[in-house]
Amino acid sequence: MTTTPQTPREIHDLLDEYVVGQNKAKRAVAVALRNRWRRRQLDPVMAQDVYPKNILLIGPTGVGKTEIARRLAAIANAPFVKVEASKYSEVGYHGRDVESMIRDLMESAVSLVRQEHAVRVSAKAKEYAQERIFQTLLETRDLDDAGVEMHADYETGRIWRPEPMEGEPAVEDADEAEAAGERDELLRRLHAGELENEIVEIEILDSGLSNLTIMGPQGTEAMGIDTTALQEAWGRIPMAKTKTRKITIAEARTIIEGEEADKLIDPDAIAREASERAANDGIIFLDEIDKIIGGGGGDGPNVSREGVQRDLLPIVEGCAVYTKYGNLRTDHILFIAAGAFHLHKPRELIPELQGRFPVRVALSALTEADFVRILTEPRNSLVRQYQALFSTENVKLEFTEDGIAQLAAIAFRANGITQNIGARRLMTILEKCLEDMSFEASERGGETITVDAALVTTNLGETADDEDLIPYDM
Repeated sequence: MTTTPQTPREIHDLLDEYVVGQNKAKRAVAVALRNRWRRRQLDPVMAQDVYPKNILLIGPTGVGKTEIARRLAAIANAPFVKVEASKYSEVGYHGRDVESMIRDLMESAVSLVRQEHAVRVSAKAKEYAQERIFQTLLETRDLDDAGVEMHADYETGRIWRPEPMEGEPAVEDADEAEAAGERDELLRRLHAGELENEIVEIEILDSGLSNLTIMGPQGTEAMGIDTTALQEAWGRIPMAKTKTRKITIAEARTIIEGEEADKLIDPDAIAREASERAANDGIIFLDEIDKIIGGGGGDGPNVSREGVQRDLLPIVEGCAVYTKYGNLRTDHILFIAAGAFHLHKPRELIPELQGRFPVRVALSALTEADFVRILTEPRNSLVRQYQALFSTENVKLEFTEDGIAQLAAIAFRANGITQNIGARRLMTILEKCLEDMSFEASERGGETITVDAALVTTNLGETADDEDLIPYDM
């Protein structure tokens, strides 16, 4: 949970690093996130009645709706899931039950909390993993003398014998002294990373889960069954199953560190913290909500679509949903719904659901100037991505201002002539423009490629309906 939350202006500025424009939407989600911190400052009795103001984002595809929600969750370090409303169906029809989105959110929270706990115990897990690998190497080289007590520092690579107690004979056997020297050298090389590519045969846990598919009125749901839990209940099969694998020490280290971290983590504590995080910090992005608006008919799929809206009501309003980690209350989960609303209007949602999304924000269509900014300003912009990709082949990729302007102009015109897919059109345009150079990059190491207006025109043509672009719209 965020202990020093950002102010709305700071959240807005962080979103600016990834999303161009759409200031109204950024302001709305920034206030929603800050209100969570404000609620925690209230008296618990008052706080319990302060519910999140769910948000409805309205705008065409490719203008940043999903990216805003995803980045907001990353800023808040909050459990987050993105779901499509169109994949759900009313209870009694074939399809997924709307409650499954809450179970997905809980799984996201568990994964998030487990990663945080794993980081906290990583130093100790690395030490234990180093110890296991060293013992395996000793056994492989027949240097594991169980009759002689050895002390080893697996972080520094130092190994030594304890001083003999008074009255005990000193270890003076020449063979043992030689073996001790080999053990010392082995630990030193392991600590120095000189053995990372060596193959070892090591025993690791078999963490595979059985999948049980259950057919119910809402369709099929795949449930992960923890076999170790079943074994404990039945009491017939050993609790932990292991398997032997031949892998490099580097691969073994990664696997064993994960196993050792799991041993140091309390699963019950993770479940409790994840439940609290999901209930109070969780964000669900409900996309394509306009697709569950019925067409006014009295039967067929329209009935199911409006039924999905009715099924969503208790989830959004607040209820308890059963998960394998226990019941999860949805009262304070933030729901951000989005839709293009080309064929329908938000007012066509059933009134009860409209009331559950009191904050409505209309996102604007992208302009040609926005496309120029999208190509260059975000931290993860397409221009920076392609430059990084080409640099792996030792090729320097440079974009001139007129080259970027030409790419933006062609993308904007293509959206106007064909289907408007927003900023996603830039991926199509840029990939087509750089296709030949990307194919030849491995053979052009050391070169500098300049993408200017002339090169863009040569590769794409001057008009948006160039024949080379048509296949991408079919």
